[in-house]
Amino acid sequence: MKPSPPPRIPANELRPSRRWYVAAGAIAVVLILMAAVIGVLRFNSATQAVDTGHPFANGRTVTLRLDPGSEKSIWIRDEEFGPIASAKCSVTGPGDPRLTGPGVDVFLTRHETWNPLYTIDVSRAGDFEVTCSSHAESKYAIGDAGGFFALAGWLALAVALAVLGIVLCAAIVLVTAVRRTRHRKRKRLLAERHPAHVDPQRMPSAENDSRLA
Repeated sequence: MKPSPPPRIPANELRPSRRWYVAAGAIAVVLILMAAVIGVLRFNSATQAVDTGHPFANGRTVTLRLDPGSEKSIWIRDEEFGPIASAKCSVTGPGDPRLTGPGVDVFLTRHETWNPLYTIDVSRAGDFEVTCSSHAESKYAIGDAGGFFALAGWLALAVALAVLGIVLCAAIVLVTAVRRTRHRKRKRLLAERHPAHVDPQRMPSAENDSRLA
């Protein structure tokens, strides 16, 4: 006598639901898209961070329209032997504007290297005048606070988001698959130990028996 095959468990009865696979894929897609958007936006921003097309020289005054939190910086072009250490700048305008240290960064073009010299800090919106000077023939330009070093940090964040999305997706898929397999085995064991009773509705009634008689 052949052993009866194990009972088949409908897929929709297994827990957790297959919807977790969809959720895992959605999480991965969202995080990867976020990473791509951050990378593209920050790359475009970094490649246009410094207005090298409009440099100004020693003693020339440049007028800027700035708002609080604008995060603009004064950049200086590297000479043959590095940036000019003696370069100094000043800023005048409404609300007592200040020049602060910009930190370490770099901006590269095809033929030039630029370094941040000062960050312009303003408390009120208005027109501000910037003047720079040094002991050599230096060139200056206005740009954003972040350059290629800042771009590297944002790219690292973008990569981390993409990796997180892939890891979370894989983890959810693995956990869901393992739990569904365990649930399937548990239901099969229950079905084998407690076989389903015959459906009373399918049993012949007394009336049917009398007719048959």
